[in-house]
Amino acid sequence: MKTLVLSVLLAVALADQPSFSYDAPAHRPSAPVRVVEIIRDDRVHPAADGSYTFDVETQDGIVRHEAGGPGGAQQGSVSFTFPDGQVFDLQFVADANGYQPQSPFLPVAPAFPHPIPAHALEQIERGRLEHEARARGELRESSSQGHSAPSQLYGRP
Repeated sequence: MKTLVLSVLLAVALADQPSFSYDAPAHRPSAPVRVVEIIRDDRVHPAADGSYTFDVETQDGIVRHEAGGPGGAQQGSVSFTFPDGQVFDLQFVADANGYQPQSPFLPVAPAFPHPIPAHALEQIERGRLEHEARARGELRESSSQGHSAPSQLYGRP
């Protein structure tokens, strides 16, 4: 038994250990990198009130415009052409109401598949009326939220 344990320990000690190296990965040949020239780069750096603008256009057809004003509101656009010839265009506004992009390329939620059933609308209306009645003091709050407490007296089965 000792011989078996000793031979297992020896095998583990001699096993090829993984290399934990922090060297950079080996260079893999890839497609040549194409340098894209910047055709236009007009920038107005932030003024004291926070307003700024920039317009950038690159050789491969990317056009970007952005402007910001006091209070952090921003608006802008970006456009470029896909390899198949489609032109992507995105307009955006970012203000107190959040980021609001607009583009025909953005997904749109499907229309609700069916109208809300009448019984659901009736319950919504009933809840609204009860809420208003409680606010006027016509109904009292119930700890069981409108349901009677379970009976403590049960008959024998």
